[in-house]
Amino acid sequence: MFLVRTRLHIHHRNACRALLSRHYVQPTHTALAASATPVEKILLDTIKANGPVSFATYMQLCLSHPTEGYYMNPANPVIGARGDFITSPEISQVFGELLGIWLVSQYLNTGVEQNIQLVELGPGRGTLMDDILRTLSQLPHSRSSIKHVHLVESSLALRAIQEKKLEAWRGKSGLELHWHDSIEDVPAADGVYTMLVAHEFFDALPFHLIEKTHQGWKEVLITSSSDPAAKTILRPSDDSTPPQFSNSPLTTPSHDRSPSQTRFRPVLATEPSPVSTLLGASSPRFSSLPIGARIEVSAASFRIARKLGELISQGAGGSALIIDYGTNHAVGNSFRAFKDHALADPFDSPGHADLTANVDFAYLAEALAGTATTHGPLSQRSFLLQMGINTRVAALQRAAALPERGVALGKAAARLVDGTGMGKEYRVMGVTGAVGEGTEGVWPFVAGEVQDAATEKSH
Repeated sequence: MFLVRTRLHIHHRNACRALLSRHYVQPTHTALAASATPVEKILLDTIKANGPVSFATYMQLCLSHPTEGYYMNPANPVIGARGDFITSPEISQVFGELLGIWLVSQYLNTGVEQNIQLVELGPGRGTLMDDILRTLSQLPHSRSSIKHVHLVESSLALRAIQEKKLEAWRGKSGLELHWHDSIEDVPAADGVYTMLVAHEFFDALPFHLIEKTHQGWKEVLITSSSDPAAKTILRPSDDSTPPQFSNSPLTTPSHDRSPSQTRFRPVLATEPSPVSTLLGASSPRFSSLPIGARIEVSAASFRIARKLGELISQGAGGSALIIDYGTNHAVGNSFRAFKDHALADPFDSPGHADLTANVDFAYLAEALAGTATTHGPLSQRSFLLQMGINTRVAALQRAAALPERGVALGKAAARLVDGTGMGKEYRVMGVTGAVGEGTEGVWPFVAGEVQDAATEKSH
């Protein structure tokens, strides 16, 4: 549906390009373009006709406008060295292999041989699914059981890239490829076990920004900088919880720009709305937040997570992995853009940059409650180390035809588990279809939780 991914900031220093996690630098502002982008014009016209729009509407139009949205326009390379970000599967094949091993281990725990369907939400270039399929095809318990692959992707441009990547798998052991616009279209059938992966999917879903006031929860909206009617300008709140990025904390929310810097500015609604009131009441955790706190709440994330739980609990059951960056609590200022491998102002050049926000894993767990059992989240570092990334990389290095290849494999894997970068910032949540199963016996989440706690204490 939406593209999901791990972006890396590329910083030039002394004529060398050093890859860093996307969290590590302050967003930079580019000069306001003389001419507006197509999406920018649509937004300005919409605001002029109907008034301020929500952050969810802004994000939806920027990313998924049918012809001009960032993911929908084939002119945008999006992923890779020539795109705006690089994904973990593109960095190392071991990432997808270990995800595949975890999924098939949950399948084997059922003790019953059944047909398998693989589902990916936001498949990107198809690299992750390709690695998972290659892994499962080498295991006797799963190679002949995979019958269908379902890819949830609304972008026709990205579907074409995915089909080219996965075409070789079509017809193998009766394997069929299917594309869907939404998770609701993915079928569940009796006797079919579902393996699902969502890698950097939820961070790209639209969210609403709401603020707690003495009158209740009010929504923060986006208007044009020239709109004289919207006079209540949102100001940074000392009580909102900022995301702490490793090397460069964002002390000022990215959506509190000076009105003169872009064509857009945030405004606070004068009254609570049905949407802001409903979202403010959607989690019991939000009631304890102080007056002035702002939080990014994604109704789309809640709905899709709920459907995910239902899907892997139907048929012959299933399991899922959600990999994204975020925390186990809500934040209020993580909204940002990525352009040319660098952080950018999310209000600059709408439709020409990737937009993203931190994932509230506790909110996903609340959505899944009653339909499935969640495990974790763990840091990506803990998950991959406990799943044996070092052992797998060592085997690949021994088999490498050239020493240089072995060195490259080691460096790529090290980036995935970097304790100050991707290994720390990204989280992995496991989901199993059986409600009330608990975490005991679901490796590596129990051991990983202990390791994560020890790491946090040492820092």
